[in-house]
Amino acid sequence: RLLAGAPPAGPVDAVVLATATPDHLCPGTAPALAARLGLGTVPALDIAAVCSGFVYGLALCHGLVASGLYGRVLLVGADVYSTWLDPEDRSAGVVFGDGAGAALVAAGQAGDPGELLAFDLGSDGTGYELITVPGGGARSRASGKPPALSDAYFRMQGSTVYQHAVERMTGSCRTLLERVGWDPAEVEHFVPHQANARILRAVADRVGIGPQRCVTHLERVGNTGAASIPLALADAAGRGVLRGGDRVLLTAFGGGLTWGSAALRWPGTPQTDSTISTEGTQHVAVR
Repeated sequence: RLLAGAPPAGPVDAVVLATATPDHLCPGTAPALAARLGLGTVPALDIAAVCSGFVYGLALCHGLVASGLYGRVLLVGADVYSTWLDPEDRSAGVVFGDGAGAALVAAGQAGDPGELLAFDLGSDGTGYELITVPGGGARSRASGKPPALSDAYFRMQGSTVYQHAVERMTGSCRTLLERVGWDPAEVEHFVPHQANARILRAVADRVGIGPQRCVTHLERVGNTGAASIPLALADAAGRGVLRGGDRVLLTAFGGGLTWGSAALRWPGTPQTDSTISTEGTQHVAVR
């Protein structure tokens, strides 16, 4: 559901914030977020997988709960792309948006709607320069050279990124579908990172999922980075598109390069308590 600015009902044991636009280079933003939500002194950390952040974060939170380390983990995907866009680059300005979405991952019962079946995650650091903000970090500071003004802005090699995104998301989806034993025709809702319509259509077509089963939200809010998948899910749930038990395939690609996919059964509407599970003795729920 959307993060409404108030802590979720019941205790939260930890906070994970997926963002590529933290408030500061140091410290992380998650502790401040936890404090603003009134969650006290719970552990809180940022993860920086750019547009793959929500899928990476979901896998991390699932692991924290399945291991028994924490009972309830709040996952937030949030990005403020307007702060790092070059005002002279009109091509990027019309693509990106600002947004935030959240999910609560908690221990639950196996077999209920919302079962989380598997993840597929990957990265390729040889392509880190394809999506980057060149200046501001330790690498540029250590160079001893004065940064160029343009180095403070987001840069992306569009055509090359398109090729990588389509290839990596397609491969990740195919791997995951084989792992969980789903035929593409059995996927009721395909929810890719909302990068752009061309990438979404290309991946869906290659995986074998028809456009009528693709959940899209970018035509109204643009590419909101780590927030794009939870925002698309919240929008679809609000319109009554998703039903409890539906097979849902998530996939994303982002800077790093990073990518990832998740297969789950939809838990129901955002207002309904529901469960996702693992194969071990500890089971996990999303609210």
